[in-house]
Amino acid sequence: MLFKKRNFRRRVSISREAMDGIISYSKIRHPNEAILIVKGKSRDGHIMVDGLVIPPFSHSGPTFAGFPHSFLPFDMSYVGTVHSHPGGTAEPSVTDLNNFFGLVSLIIKWPYRDQDIFAWNSKGDGIELSIG
Repeated sequence: MLFKKRNFRRRVSISREAMDGIISYSKIRHPNEAILIVKGKSRDGHIMVDGLVIPPFSHSGPTFAGFPHSFLPFDMSYVGTVHSHPGGTAEPSVTDLNNFFGLVSLIIKWPYRDQDIFAWNSKGDGIELSIG
């Protein structure tokens, strides 16, 4: 076998500062969805989120949030996105999966507390998440 396929389990950790920013921004944008780019590092399947970026020209409403990827400056520290779901569940929709960006998609549902955020891969499978 020429190339070995490493099998690792993905997990996400979010710094306290980044989590506070996600919660605050989601509350400010409520009842519309909020969307942010998450910055950090990834090593051996462990994604460490420590920063947030408001995407340029982002747009949102009560049931959608998005941004044009072509206006993003090149930055190797982008590891995914986080967006809010003002009502209902934190599970990704088909649209969320079709617009997947980076390594992880975080979704925080109303009322926007630590226990209301979840991490997903591009297939819609849950990823272990910790804060702090």
